[in-house]
Amino acid sequence: MVRLEDIIDRVAAYNPSADTEIIKKAYVFSGVVHQGQTRLSGEPYLDHPLEVANILTALKLDVQSVATGLLHDTVEDTHTTIEKIEETFGPEIAVLVDGLTKLSRVTFDKQEDHEAENFRKMILAMGRDIRVILIKLADRLHNMRTLGAMPPEKQKMIARETLDIYAPLANRLGIGWIKTELEDLAFKHLEPEKFANLSERVAQEKVVRENYIEHVKVMIEEKLKEHGVQGEVTGRPKQLYSIYKKMASQDVNFENIYDIIAFRVIVKTVKECYEVLGITHSAWKPVPGRFKDYIALPKGNLYQSLHTTVIGPYGVRMEVQIRTTEMHSVAECGIAAHWKYKEGKGGEGKDTKNFAWLRQLVEWQRDLKDSDEFLETLKIDLFPTEVYVFTPKGHIKEFTAGATVVDFAYSIHTDVGNRCYGARVNGRMSPIKYQLRNGDVVEIITSPNHHPSKDWLGFVKSPRARTRIRHWIKTEERQMSIGLGREICVNEFAKHGLDFPKLLKTGEMEKTAKDGFGLQGVESLIASVGYGKISVAQVLGKLLPPEKLETKYNLAVFKRVLDKITPRGKKEKSPVIVGGAEDMLVRFAKCCNPLPGDEIAGFITQGQGVAVHSKGCPNMLHIDKDRRIDVAWDKKEKTTRPVKIDIVCRNEKGLLAEITNAIKAADANISSAEIKTSKDNKALCRFEVEVNDAAHLKTIIKAIQKIKNVTKVERVRKDVSKDGETEAIP
Repeated sequence: MVRLEDIIDRVAAYNPSADTEIIKKAYVFSGVVHQGQTRLSGEPYLDHPLEVANILTALKLDVQSVATGLLHDTVEDTHTTIEKIEETFGPEIAVLVDGLTKLSRVTFDKQEDHEAENFRKMILAMGRDIRVILIKLADRLHNMRTLGAMPPEKQKMIARETLDIYAPLANRLGIGWIKTELEDLAFKHLEPEKFANLSERVAQEKVVRENYIEHVKVMIEEKLKEHGVQGEVTGRPKQLYSIYKKMASQDVNFENIYDIIAFRVIVKTVKECYEVLGITHSAWKPVPGRFKDYIALPKGNLYQSLHTTVIGPYGVRMEVQIRTTEMHSVAECGIAAHWKYKEGKGGEGKDTKNFAWLRQLVEWQRDLKDSDEFLETLKIDLFPTEVYVFTPKGHIKEFTAGATVVDFAYSIHTDVGNRCYGARVNGRMSPIKYQLRNGDVVEIITSPNHHPSKDWLGFVKSPRARTRIRHWIKTEERQMSIGLGREICVNEFAKHGLDFPKLLKTGEMEKTAKDGFGLQGVESLIASVGYGKISVAQVLGKLLPPEKLETKYNLAVFKRVLDKITPRGKKEKSPVIVGGAEDMLVRFAKCCNPLPGDEIAGFITQGQGVAVHSKGCPNMLHIDKDRRIDVAWDKKEKTTRPVKIDIVCRNEKGLLAEITNAIKAADANISSAEIKTSKDNKALCRFEVEVNDAAHLKTIIKAIQKIKNVTKVERVRKDVSKDGETEAIP
């Protein structure tokens, strides 16, 4: 267990002039307010803030940060208030504690909204003072170290959040050791069996690996001496999660992972870094394509180092990282290594400005109101930027791997992105989907008549581009809805003897919008009518007495409009209930092809009915929240839906007949079939079958899986047809 004296000693070791009295005061305060509280493990609660403060000393942070580590849970978990913290410790520590306090007293409709708002508040606080996130990372690290006391479901939820948000955030801030430990701890709780198996495999070779590391370390030291270079050499095995990711991405076993050992050489100057690189390459053959110069082109988190992979002694692949002492300090502690507050100097320094992505994070989060969209974009932005390209004038821009010409265009200016229709990459014409590569020189070509498309959201990578495209689309759709809503209101009001344009001029509609519907103004009301979220009958109900309203106008306006475009003739009853109303025009999305029994979500399209998606379909993230509507399967209606099944099997005689008989025996009709064979005597069969619901499909799949020589059966989730994204039903 960490003691207060240990923390004081560590602070004094890296900052002898520090006034540690505030740390002692925070310890006493925290001990009093947390008195009697215990953690799930049974340990006194005070152990947790002590451990957090101790982690902060490893980052060599100032006394205010260490004191906040001791106080970070006082407002959330005790009766203490921010005002009390400010009165006792001053405004600086109060701001830090407030930034770390979760929104536990605010009620949200969904857990995702709660989670998103916590991150949003944290980002805003981080924009004001970066120490907030450094303390939060220390808090999360100790929570992960003690996660075993939590229930299994909670363990997995916290571990997933850590892997998705906090580990990438530590990496973005350049704090390598925290990122590594968070990833391994998250891996341990998310995949306990794989973690245990991999740990055992690595442990079995521990002695051999340690001997090899010591042998190569001595070899490198001797070669440095031969060339008159002084340097510190260390060796280590790669982290478990890194090995696991490589096994998964390359689809290989542990035995086929070669470069699991890394060596680090720390020298005094940049010149010596390149000398060591030459010495290493002259001693062992480098692996082509595995050299990266992060000294000339630093990562976005200020990380600098030379990386190379060589074929070392006994034919073993090994990675060698070469950096200066200062670069190593940044690699271990990231932004904390540059921290201005260590010297008692607040405000914006050049080190803070180097983290431009922090400011961008604060900027675009203001534009993202939807929780799902915010969390999705946050996760994308937290991954490191690895592609470096140039403007025609030679300025370097960095992007996430996979970024496109459109991402580049929006990084220049929103108007350039909105009017982009192509680019010259290295002097050659390239399409907007072209993925940027290191060293590309990019010149954007624009046209005043060209505008963003929803399709762009399918390939852009940067949060800035996604936010700007969505904003443009939302604005355009709003204008279309206002036009449609105005037209509907003019026609329907006239049927009741009302002059809609005149009511607009008198201010009557403005009053109705605000008082009757709680909207910002009449434009929002008209747009809502165009979207179909508010019916004309509802609007008229605020203006006319009930006796003057005809019952035929009591349905939502979008139902009336959609009925006009429904094909004439005999109607089949819809299997989906929309907003509580039956027999509405719906279209099933082919991107996810929902079946009865699947959880579903819907949104109102422009004059084409309600599109029905599976709940959680990624395409729903791009939909304006105002256009979403509750949908549910009509359990009274018996219907069949087409679904495609992929079957992988051996190319044996009679096997096709067995499969079709199994489908027939499960009481399903086959609409179409497509069979392809390969040279290795395998066959891929794609059947389209008519099923009653998801349970019926599961029965069919189980029946096929029982057939000998069938190796794989799965439902085709995404199969976009030539005629568009959705299919209509009457």
